[in-house]
Amino acid sequence: MSHSRKPISELGYDTLSDRFRNSLRCDNSIDLNKPDFKELDLGSPVSPLRIRQSGPAASGLTTTSSSSSSSGSVSGRNGHNPVAKRSDSGGNNHSGELSGSVESSPTAAESMRSAGGYRVFKSAHGRSDSGGSHPLIYSGGSSVNSPAVNVLPTGNICPSGKILKTGMASRNSRTDVLGSGTGNYGHGSIMRGGGATKSSGGGGGGEGGVASVANLRGVVGADSVRRAMSSMDPEEVKRAGNEQYKMGHLAEALSLYDRAIAISPGNPTYRFNRAVTLTGLKRLVEAVRECEEAITLDPGYGKAHHRLGSLLLRLGQVENARRHLCFPGHQQDANELQKLQAVGMHLSKCTDARKICDWRSALRESDAAIAAGADTCPQLHSCKAEALLKLHQLDDADLSLSNVTKSEPSTRSQAKFFGMLSEAYLFFVRAQIEMALGRFENAVTAGERAGQIDPRNVEVSVLLNNVRLVARARARGNDLFKSERFTEACSAYGEGLRLDSSNSVLYCNRAACWYKLGLWERSVDDCNQALCIRPNYIKALLRRAASNSKLERWAEAVRDYEVLRREIPDDNEVAESLFHAQVALKKSRGEEVYNMKFGGEVELVSGLEQFRAAISLPGTSVVHFKMASNLQCKQISPFLNILCGRYPSINFLKVDVEESPAVANSEDVRIVPTFKIYRNGCRVKEMVCPSPEVLESSVKHYSF
Repeated sequence: MSHSRKPISELGYDTLSDRFRNSLRCDNSIDLNKPDFKELDLGSPVSPLRIRQSGPAASGLTTTSSSSSSSGSVSGRNGHNPVAKRSDSGGNNHSGELSGSVESSPTAAESMRSAGGYRVFKSAHGRSDSGGSHPLIYSGGSSVNSPAVNVLPTGNICPSGKILKTGMASRNSRTDVLGSGTGNYGHGSIMRGGGATKSSGGGGGGEGGVASVANLRGVVGADSVRRAMSSMDPEEVKRAGNEQYKMGHLAEALSLYDRAIAISPGNPTYRFNRAVTLTGLKRLVEAVRECEEAITLDPGYGKAHHRLGSLLLRLGQVENARRHLCFPGHQQDANELQKLQAVGMHLSKCTDARKICDWRSALRESDAAIAAGADTCPQLHSCKAEALLKLHQLDDADLSLSNVTKSEPSTRSQAKFFGMLSEAYLFFVRAQIEMALGRFENAVTAGERAGQIDPRNVEVSVLLNNVRLVARARARGNDLFKSERFTEACSAYGEGLRLDSSNSVLYCNRAACWYKLGLWERSVDDCNQALCIRPNYIKALLRRAASNSKLERWAEAVRDYEVLRREIPDDNEVAESLFHAQVALKKSRGEEVYNMKFGGEVELVSGLEQFRAAISLPGTSVVHFKMASNLQCKQISPFLNILCGRYPSINFLKVDVEESPAVANSEDVRIVPTFKIYRNGCRVKEMVCPSPEVLESSVKHYSF
């Protein structure tokens, strides 16, 4: 039986396209209502079809394309790609939802970027109108090679929606470059623009080629986003969001999902996709709200329950997380359940330890709960800060508190933490730390915020009352001190200490009052109390050192001033106080001290007699032999000025060997810069071209 055949020219492009796609479909009954990310190959954000490699590409060889007698031929055949029918584990299908675990990277492309650089090859043959050779984009971490531009790869989608005729690409002024881009998303991705840039170096991945590909992809991505944002079809907007998400463009994906939700606010999948993207952006509280919205729209949405449970676990809300992770009809994740059990166990132990004020155990268990899975739980970080505060590690407590995100209530349900509403606990701890650091107004504000959130909690009420009274006592004490009514100021600060016995600021303020009253022993005692609570408290160290000086306890004073010199090395008053304390200490031990002066500048020595008199002075002298035109001397001279301020007990001198050759000859100086250290007229050390570190180390060794 003969069949009539229509000439191929009479067939429309659409008919050819349909036949081509149908010939590749392995199952005509494929369910189209399933997640996009399961349907699409993660290596390609455009095509659902995969390529079976053959020939050199399959073996990992890199080749370049060349001219062929048949410009439209394709080597190799397309293998079948059966797509299994998948559905949401909760029993509902949500087309286009994002997949992957909560902990996974938001895009497969991200994990491929480290596989290798991108190489751009160009054939030695020139390009002809009939379809000559074309550049290939090669990723060093993949054995997949992009086919030539004028050849139709499997799954390629033309911008017009029609299949290109053989050689059509060569006549187009704008070439379609197939490549991996920075995301290595494989065949089927089309980037508009010019051809690939030549690689720099022999076969290497030149930076110019990578930049060209990245720029081309960026232009196409921006155009795609703009088109989708102007569309009124929410599915089209959602699909564009999925593509942006897979490429790692989370901000763009979020904008597109926002647009889809604005068009169709009743679709739970759009909310779920937005929650996935927010998770990738580490905005977990917002992600929780989106999951809650998705579940409100579809109470049986299993994936939304699972993601919400995982998010709540990371936020430390164990019971709420359990309800969603163990949602009936939903397949339970063994790993998430194991983390849930571990977090719950450590949280329970932490609660018990806090009840009995076992702060070391509370610190240990809060750290363990964070490591077990509740890594972004603000209440656990606050508990850690509270424990550190009670253990008098105030700086560490302040640092831990900085890890607590300032946010509104994370869920609709008001979970409790240590017997108080979870959000109130955050402000409860903040109020304590602010007060301990002397920021009394901030402490009152935080305490009042905790009281507003949980007004019925006794612990919160007691704290708020104490914070207000302590702040009031401190303000009154400051006013009395300014009026020089020091005795009354002592009483005011003491009133505050009766309410907060571990407040280092109040102890230090009262110590200042005792010092003004001449009661230096009491001043030292209060400074000791403040330093027990806060060991590196600068003001307390200053007041204790000054009080010990008044009591002529020179060794104790020198010890405190030396600590202060390390903490605030450029403070001239501390340097002078240390100098006088050191001199007094030497005198108290019976050592001879002659004509010792504090500070001054580096003294210029111009004559031999002046030089000999200067180095014969009691104490230590450091002499810099220099030359005005020498670069190293110019570089180290400013540092000598710094040392002069840091070590005021030492005499610093400088000698220009060109202007004072007699001094240079007498000291046998042949190389500059040279430094010599003298003690009571005798040379004890010599250094030629030392580094600043070596110079300071030697100076420090021969200082007091």
